[in-house]
Amino acid sequence: MVHLTVWITIVTFLVTLGLILWRPKGINEAIPAAIGAVIVVLSGSVSLSDLGIISETISGAAITIMATIVMAIVLESFGFFSWMAEKLAERAKGSGIRLFWYVNLLCFLMTLFFNNDGSILITTPILVMLLNNMGLKNHQKIPYLLSGALIATASSAPIGVSNIVNLIALKIVHMDLWLHTAMMFVPATLGLLLLTWFLFLRFKKILPKTVPTNVSGLTSSKYHPLKPAKGVEHPSEKARSRFMRNVLLFVFAVRCSLFVASFLGIPVSLMAVIGSLILLAWRWAYLKISPADMLKKTPWYIIVFAFCMYTIIYGLNNIGLTDWLIGFMEPIVSGSLLHASVMMGVLLSVLSNIFNNHPALMVGTLTLTHMDLSLLELKIAYLANVIGSDMGSLLLPMGTLATLMWMHIVRKGKVMISWWEYIKITVVVIPPATLFTLVVLYYWVSWLFGGALSH
Repeated sequence: MVHLTVWITIVTFLVTLGLILWRPKGINEAIPAAIGAVIVVLSGSVSLSDLGIISETISGAAITIMATIVMAIVLESFGFFSWMAEKLAERAKGSGIRLFWYVNLLCFLMTLFFNNDGSILITTPILVMLLNNMGLKNHQKIPYLLSGALIATASSAPIGVSNIVNLIALKIVHMDLWLHTAMMFVPATLGLLLLTWFLFLRFKKILPKTVPTNVSGLTSSKYHPLKPAKGVEHPSEKARSRFMRNVLLFVFAVRCSLFVASFLGIPVSLMAVIGSLILLAWRWAYLKISPADMLKKTPWYIIVFAFCMYTIIYGLNNIGLTDWLIGFMEPIVSGSLLHASVMMGVLLSVLSNIFNNHPALMVGTLTLTHMDLSLLELKIAYLANVIGSDMGSLLLPMGTLATLMWMHIVRKGKVMISWWEYIKITVVVIPPATLFTLVVLYYWVSWLFGGALSH
């Protein structure tokens, strides 16, 4: 009976993962995850008491991410992202190279302010619209779109609140958000800078030397963020820019409040919800749009997906998968912080590209909690897991759901890129950037926190 439970759980995981990556007839990824979770529970590998533990583990992360997505939807109503695209063209000043750097900076900031999936969903359509408006050829659009997607996805590493799986993993290892950022922000950001430089060198010959400076038709006219004066159809550009900057400053303040809350022991999810409610009220006051539209626009399936995937991973943990990984990895990572960083990062990179980074990070984090590691080894190994799942996973398109969504969006925008074209770029830039980040993580954490955390 036990043997049958093991096989049912393993097969369910593999079939569920296959359906999520394949998505036949565009099926939502939450559906196969939910079916898989039900099967795993019925097989007995996950008990009802386990479901309570799972709910407690993911609830805060899910609420935080959903509140962040609500804020992104509100900003879209304000026309903020289209306005940002216009500013990109303006700041580029006709230089294709300058546009490249601004595109990557935008994608980095969008992930830090929101999350990696949201950044992909928000910036990619706008960039497609902008590049099409500029009249660039297909091969000239790819450097901007591909580098933006890689940076947007990898940018969830510096701070934990930019990725729901990172938040869940933080809960598992009992790590505060502020501590995660203190240990991770510098090495992950340096890794992102190196990755961007590698991408620039790879695309330098393809980037157009000049691009149009004047673009139009990017800003939605459906909503207007300002109340124009009587007899004036549109507010001045100065007033519009001032409004957008105020919105951005508010979002930044909310983001900062999450770290303050973490430091003070206040639930991070509470601050995220308060911030989203204030922004909803702000939109209601300016645009007269009731918050009721959030019930339809918010992708609630993300909560179902996260809960069900973690249920399946918990089943794999209960049947002994983590025990096998512990036996394999513990002798390698124990006793050496450098080994803990590099080897766990490489393992998670491999697992992410084979199985997708969501289940890979969950498996890797659960494995760490059962290893006989010192406090510092546990922290650095966990952070290495995050780097492997957020950056190392980008080697193949199937490594993250964000990159799969990105490929769908760009093809819908009539920009053609094959898996082979994607891999030809990532195989050159992702491995060295990931390895560099893991080594820097070791030196940074050892220098900054070694003495304090080893006791």
